[in-house]
Amino acid sequence: MRQTWRWFGPKDGVGIDDMMQAGVEGVVSALHHVPTGDIWTPEQIAQRQREIATRADGSPSGLAWEVVESLPVSEDIKTQTGDWRAHLATYKQSMENLAAAGIGVICYNFMPVLDWTRTDLAYRVTHGGTAMRFDLHDFAAFDIHILNRPGAAESFPDGVAEFAAERFARMDDAARRALTTNVVFGLPGAAEHFTLEDVRGHLAEYADMSADRLRGHLIDFLSEVAPVAERLGLRLCCHPDDPPFPLLGLPRVMSTEADYRAVIEAVGLRANGITLCSGSLGARADNDIPGMMARLGDRVHFLHMRNVTRESDGTPCSFHEAEHLGGETDMVAFIAAVLREEARRRAEGRADASIPFRPDHGQDILDDLKRRTQPGYPAIGRLKGLAELRGVMTALDHPAHGLKP
Repeated sequence: MRQTWRWFGPKDGVGIDDMMQAGVEGVVSALHHVPTGDIWTPEQIAQRQREIATRADGSPSGLAWEVVESLPVSEDIKTQTGDWRAHLATYKQSMENLAAAGIGVICYNFMPVLDWTRTDLAYRVTHGGTAMRFDLHDFAAFDIHILNRPGAAESFPDGVAEFAAERFARMDDAARRALTTNVVFGLPGAAEHFTLEDVRGHLAEYADMSADRLRGHLIDFLSEVAPVAERLGLRLCCHPDDPPFPLLGLPRVMSTEADYRAVIEAVGLRANGITLCSGSLGARADNDIPGMMARLGDRVHFLHMRNVTRESDGTPCSFHEAEHLGGETDMVAFIAAVLREEARRRAEGRADASIPFRPDHGQDILDDLKRRTQPGYPAIGRLKGLAELRGVMTALDHPAHGLKP
């Protein structure tokens, strides 16, 4: 398992030197400033590689850009409208440029409109640190009473709309603005930052979009780009929906094992693979994360290792980001399944036997609470998570202890 760390570029509050001290082996990054649909040029890619390769004092870091997260798929491609064919061409050219630069793994997602959704970016947990949280009632209050989406109240389980109305009534203007900001937060440095009107406009584009139709568009996209990836030696890996259930009336097509199986069977090239995110998928009680790794492992190209605590067993549900060895996913069983898959690949002589992973969405603890970093990506919280994961890996892979899976 190759230990990597996400870096959002020079504006990231956690720098290259911090990553080196955390002991990571490679870097996950993207060109967030490039508008979706534009080509990632060789010059832009080389600039990011130089930034990763250089410490604050100008000396070499020894680190390299190994995984792209994400090369975004435009809304035009997802809906097959507007400039979608031109965007397919630019996506392929960006892939060519990344492969020429020696970068081998590209993570992407096919979530409509929003990449991920939380209602609280600094939820106070019992030890005094903070974590990101999705509260179903707060989200319903946003959807029904702030966004004013037609039919929103009927899209939630029984009783949620009534509870959300009471909660909304208790919010002052500042609380309502904060909730709106949290829901449409977006990535730091991204070219797009959504307003409520932007969200409404994008929702209108999906008004008649069924899950089957969106899945068909994903398969069409992969039918175009996966052969290019196969030729270039790239590994494409789709990130699951986050959260893994429908929101805002939008279809979701990468939320369960059945969703993943449908897509990898439809496009059978090994380059068409999976980003197995234990946190995103773990927000559903019916997702068996270690089992998914065991059954779908041949196509797992990238791992996000994090945990969530579900606040109920229903789907949808409220949940918050847990410590890496806490929460609902049995992380020891998950890592054991990964190590078994890597052993199988080594026996086959596969070049991708070591699967890159990163500790995802750490809690803000200690000095993290005084820094201004991307929510979910603190220095110390992720360092703690990586250390815990590294300890499990070491124990399971140590033959003297008889624990090797």
